Order: sequence, then C-alpha cells, then structure tokens
Amino acid sequence: MEIDFEKINKIHFIGIGGIGLSAIARLMQMNGKKISGSDLNRSLIVDNLERDGLEVFIGQSGKNIADDIELVIHTMAISKENPELKKAKELHIKTITYPESLGLIFNGRYGIAVCGTHGKSSTTAMAGLMLDDAELDPSIIVGSILPRYKSNLRIGKSKYFLIEACEYKRAFLNYYPKIILLNNIELDHTDYYKDLNDFKGAFTEFVSHLPEDGILICNGDDENIVCIKHQALKVIKFGLKENNEVRAINIIFTDGRTRFEVIYQNENLGEFVLKVPGLFNIFNALGAISLGLNLKIPVEQIKKSLENYAGIWRRFEIKGEYKSALVISDYAHHPTAVKSTIEATKNFYPGKRIFTVFQPHQHNRIKELYQDFLKSFDKADVLILAEIFDVTGREEAKDQTVGSLNLVNDIKKQGKVISKNICYAKNLQEARKLIDEKIKPDDILLIMGAGDIYKIADELVE
Repeated sequence: MEIDFEKINKIHFIGIGGIGLSAIARLMQMNGKKISGSDLNRSLIVDNLERDGLEVFIGQSGKNIADDIELVIHTMAISKENPELKKAKELHIKTITYPESLGLIFNGRYGIAVCGTHGKSSTTAMAGLMLDDAELDPSIIVGSILPRYKSNLRIGKSKYFLIEACEYKRAFLNYYPKIILLNNIELDHTDYYKDLNDFKGAFTEFVSHLPEDGILICNGDDENIVCIKHQALKVIKFGLKENNEVRAINIIFTDGRTRFEVIYQNENLGEFVLKVPGLFNIFNALGAISLGLNLKIPVEQIKKSLENYAGIWRRFEIKGEYKSALVISDYAHHPTAVKSTIEATKNFYPGKRIFTVFQPHQHNRIKELYQDFLKSFDKADVLILAEIFDVTGREEAKDQTVGSLNLVNDIKKQGKVISKNICYAKNLQEARKLIDEKIKPDDILLIMGAGDIYKIADELVE
C-alpha cells in the first residue's frame, strides 16, 4: 500500500470514538494534520478529542466528507453501505482501515506487538510504563487510557514502538513486529472466526511475520500456543510450569496486593508486587517481565515499574465509593475473563460481598459461548445481568434469538448459590435502580462489560 503521510494534510476518521482509531487521529494531529471524524454516539473518548481541538461529528452522513479531504481512515466494524465511506469512494478519496494505517506507521520502527485473547491492554500498559520508566522513550498505542498520559497514546522519539495488536478480522496481519508478546489463545470473535483452528491459524500466520532475528515471547502454559509453529530464532516462554524460562512461584494474594517470586534461567530474581488482582495479571506481568529482561532493563527497575502499576481505564479500575461500597469498573466480556475477574476480586477482598453487574457484549458471542457464560458467575454473591449490548456493524438477525433473560433463567435452573440472588435488567436505567435497591455498605460493586455499562460506574462516583 502506497500512502505517504508526509504529503497528506487533511484526514477524516469514520468511527473516531474507537479506542484504536482515536489514537491514530491524535498521532496525526500531533504531526500537524487537519483532522475531522465522526462517531454514532458521544462518549468519553469523543469528549476528550473535542477538548483537544479535533472536529467530531456525532452521527454519520455523507455531508461530513468535505471535498478537500485527502484520506479517510475507518474502523473495521462499519459496513460498505456507510454513507461517509460511500461518499469518500464517490469522490475518489483513498480509504484505508485502522489496522492498515497503524501498520504503515508501525512497520518502519522496532515494533513490539502484544496479542492474545485476554490481557492485551493490561500487558501493553505494564510493558509500556516499564519501557518509559527505563528511559527507553517508547511510542505506545494501547486499547485503553493510561492514567500517566491521560491518553491511549504516547509519542516517543526512540526506535521502540509498542502496540496492542487485535486479532479481530485478522487485523494484526497488517503488522510486522520485531517482537511478539503472545499472552494466550482462546476462541473469540465468533462472528468472524469459524472455529478454534481458524482462530489459531490467524495467530500462527501473525507469528510468521517475525523476521529471522525476531523474538517470540509467549505463555508456555497455554496448550493452544504450544501448538503454534514459528520462525523466530529466539523463543522466550513464561508461565508457572518448570519448563518455562521465566516463571512465577510462591504466589500470594493478600492485603490488596499480589505477591510472587520470579525464576529466570534457574535464578531467583526475588519478590515482585502488583496492586492489581488475579492469576491472569501475574501472567500479564510475566510477559512484561520477559520483555524487560530481553531488553536488558535492570530487574529492580522492572520490579518498581510493576509495583507502581495501578491499572488502566476499565481494567479493574477502582472508581471510588457509592453508599460505602467500593466501585470497580472492568472491561471483561469473554466468559473466561468474566469468571477470572470475579474470582480474582473474591480473592483480593476476602470476606466481602461481591456484587456483580454485567452487560454481555454482542449477541453472537453470547450465542456461541453460551454454555461457558452459564459457568462464569458462580463466585458472585449478587448478580445483575443487563441486556446484551448491540455492536453496530457486527449484529445479525439470526443471533437476536438469545438475550440476557435467557442467561438469567438458565442460571436459575442450575440451582447454584448465585441462582438465588440474580436479576435481569432490560436496560442501564433498570440496572442502576436494582443497584440502589440491593447495594449494602462494604460491598464490592464490580461493574463489567465492553459496552456502555461503564457509564453506571462513572455516574455512581460523580
């Protein structure tokens, strides 16, 4: 693809409120480009873009595409019938997707790509802050907001460029990194991938993008990763099992801290401490530690960076208190992530009542992974299931046969403890009302989902 950003001055973004697309828009603005964009709804990201001087249209119309626009960059989630995309093509304006645009910027640098079904944003954030603390001056694009930068983007001047690489529609195949950090592989995006083998095949192809001197850092405990063929000359495995080069031992969850020791090449590097809970965050940290060790960052610096890491936007984000209950906002939306987050919260706050509010994300995901979702909430003490969040451009009529009420009724039929304390909410307003009715002082109010459920958490602690 031949696009010279140096010769382009005016760019329009369709879906600019997306976490990835907004980062590219910011990057282009910082490089002196005139930016406009559109999104279907107003959001925190849109508000922040407008605050920083970007022109954003709420709603999408061909009228938003000015004649002098030289390039349109769009989210992969829109249809070919999108009015702005159609108008751009009528005007013969070049159009590319978000991952295509990121690839054009990323592939000329010393690229580090974090991928996997779970933990991409947290691992990218941990690794990015570690590189920054080590004064390696990295550029970073992450699918969340890092509190240190109040943004999903950091622009550095060094060769290092760290990104979160999403597998949806094989988007990450646009990237050619020098290092791949692969957390885990578990079937997701069932509206696109046929099955687990198709899903694994995409990761295998991505790993093949590594050059001969490339490095694969991967979870050695994940059987779906072990099967991946790779061309990398150097492979660093992390995990809990003894065959891993970097592994965690003596894990303790206590007093709002996660503590563990790390063995590297049979040497004990001492204790590491995290302020975030869960075994999954230990794996995220092990991936970041493996990267740091490979880049020769001093062990004590790695420890300090990880201990200072306090989470990111919508990833076990502690929002404050509501009616003397602690409010936590989290992005978990895959059944494994939902289950792990609830269990981690239970371990992190022993003796507390875990009041969970979950908004499922996309009908197809719920339909295809339905049996797994039925098992995800066993450790919750109170559960409110809001109606499924419709994802624009990814919903089909054949998937609308399943809803959150089906989940509620089938969980009740299981007869487990949670079956006695579960409610259905047809919308966010009803979910908020149920919270007010059932919340108790000293509860842990865990609000989860990848849709707009985070707005409840924001409102509760205003």
